[in-house]
Amino acid sequence: MTQQTTIEISAPDVESAIEQGVAKLGVLREHVMVEVLEEPTKGLLGLGSKLARVKLTVIGVPTPPINELPPAPPKPAAPKRPSRPYADLDEDYEEDGGVPQVSSAEMIEDARIGADVLRNLLDHMRIQASVTPKQSETSEGEAEHWILEITGQDLGLLIGRRGETLASLQYITRLIASRELGRRANIVIDVEGYKARRETMLKRLAKRMADQAVQRGRTVTLEPMPPHERRIIHMTLRDHAGVTTESVGEGDRRKVTIVPRRRSDR
Repeated sequence: MTQQTTIEISAPDVESAIEQGVAKLGVLREHVMVEVLEEPTKGLLGLGSKLARVKLTVIGVPTPPINELPPAPPKPAAPKRPSRPYADLDEDYEEDGGVPQVSSAEMIEDARIGADVLRNLLDHMRIQASVTPKQSETSEGEAEHWILEITGQDLGLLIGRRGETLASLQYITRLIASRELGRRANIVIDVEGYKARRETMLKRLAKRMADQAVQRGRTVTLEPMPPHERRIIHMTLRDHAGVTTESVGEGDRRKVTIVPRRRSDR
């Protein structure tokens, strides 16, 4: 494992800076926390332009190269590991369903193991914060899970740009907890109620955009979102009399479209 755990990289764009930093650290991308320190800017006639600058912090134990791994013993098939930046528990909260239900005993074990793992990660990151498990409020068709609420001072760093740092932290926590449990850990991580506030905002956005779609008689396309946020949009509008919703696009560019119903369908 590399001795260097935090670096700053400058490049023409954010993605290039991240790729260079990951390569220099010698780790996989999901093992780093990304903080965008400065967005790139273009100067007039090429003068005064600024490079993108990012800070990368290793938050997980890097996986050794495939050719150095010992042969894996036969074992039951594990859940497919998502490859998107938002590859975390929320990946399973897709538009068409939730995660498998678990017993009360398993729920309690999820909370205990998940909270211990998260506290250890925060200690390694030298972040002073409290972790409080609380059971989620679930909607129809959604599996019960635990929310590990992080509270403290100046925790914006843990959220990151558009919640990407929080998603990475959640993925690492789930990965470690799931290995200790020997099964999927049904946990979600939130920082100072960020996800709750984001959900409220998305529900308002969904209703406002649905009204626009009906008034204008045209499809409204939202910005790309991770799976659990797209599902919030779908669930908010599933009983709307004037519109239907669907997801379009691939990978990180997948987004929700809000389509006005034809009068004959209402």
